[in-house]
Amino acid sequence: MISAIRSVASLLLGAGILILGNALIGITLPIRMDQADYGRFTSGLVMSAYYLGLLIGCFFAPGLTARIGHVRAFAVYTAFLCAATLLHALWFAALPWAVLRIASGFCMAALFNVIESWLSSRATNETRGGVLAGYGIFAWLAAGLGYFLVNSFPVTSAEHLVLAALLLSLSMVPVVLTRVALPDMAQAQPLSLGELYRLSPLGVVGACAGGLMGGAFYGMGAVFGSDAGLSQFQISLVLGLAIFGSLLLQWPLGRLSDRFDRRTILLGVLLAQAIICVMVFTTWTTLQSFGTLIALVFLLGGTQSTLYPVSVAHAFDYVHRDRMVAASAGLLLAWAAGACLGPLLASIAMEMFGSSALFLFLAVLAAILAAFTRYRMTRRPALPPEEQAPFVPLPATTAAGGQLDPRVEPPGSVNVDPPRQPE
Repeated sequence: MISAIRSVASLLLGAGILILGNALIGITLPIRMDQADYGRFTSGLVMSAYYLGLLIGCFFAPGLTARIGHVRAFAVYTAFLCAATLLHALWFAALPWAVLRIASGFCMAALFNVIESWLSSRATNETRGGVLAGYGIFAWLAAGLGYFLVNSFPVTSAEHLVLAALLLSLSMVPVVLTRVALPDMAQAQPLSLGELYRLSPLGVVGACAGGLMGGAFYGMGAVFGSDAGLSQFQISLVLGLAIFGSLLLQWPLGRLSDRFDRRTILLGVLLAQAIICVMVFTTWTTLQSFGTLIALVFLLGGTQSTLYPVSVAHAFDYVHRDRMVAASAGLLLAWAAGACLGPLLASIAMEMFGSSALFLFLAVLAAILAAFTRYRMTRRPALPPEEQAPFVPLPATTAAGGQLDPRVEPPGSVNVDPPRQPE
């Protein structure tokens, strides 16, 4: 694993710095808007705009990257992302910020695609697992540390935007100077989202629900903290510990899904998440204990981060290997569509019932998905563990998805596995 990571260290370093700067923007903007009394719905609309840009980028970014090349694409998209970040300081208004967030989401989708398709082309069957593990660790750690950077300056100043733009621009240095060979863009068998749903309804719905919940929590969590009177450091601790919970709990829960029926694990995770969210709501509204809050949020982050990769693994159980890249792209679109709606719907609930209703909203979503999971368990029998595709810990915001996934056959390989049929 160490040698595999060392071979692509410059790309991983660039990705880590990029995610670090992007996470800093993601926590700064909602706190700034809430302190300026923009309202929860307006904050939710602006935060949803980022995921809308990510969704658009999933459609168009790969084609643009293929035309201009990976190095130039990374430099161009990073330059636009830096410009969009700095422009936030010129127009402190909801509409310009929403437009800038759409542009930022598009650029991030393109940048993820560049990094991950590049990593994919450099990995072999033997090293893909190590490369993916290293990339996942870099992504989660960078996101968690990015939230803590909000404590560097008062959030009402422009220093955070300057620091974020500085980090984003520095991410170009290891990528542009890398000696890692450029990739050839792989071709994959097409698979429509409708066909993917017919193959694995729970995989698609689970990916979408994962986006809904993740977008709601990470988009509006800072607004909840600001409304609750938490300090900047406390808000960063809430979101940062959720990220570290994701890093620590996703792997063991995923491994359990390899040994047992994935739907059973998913059902248990969803029920646990619903209970945790209700506990957060009740304990915060009655006790307002910050220690209890961060302990529960740590568990919430770990359970929530499992939804997307387990849903992907479940869908892959029923998809032929030569269509897994297309299937992963479809699942990412489902995730991004859910993430677009997450902050917006959560903001409506928070406007109607108070900021703590964010956790009631998450509990309701988890309960609905748990009911759908239980229903799907009655529709077809579970696959034997030996026939399941292996679980892979995936950051939910990946844009290349299955291109890096070690479960996906590289271009030119021979695969004779028969496709599994839907019920």
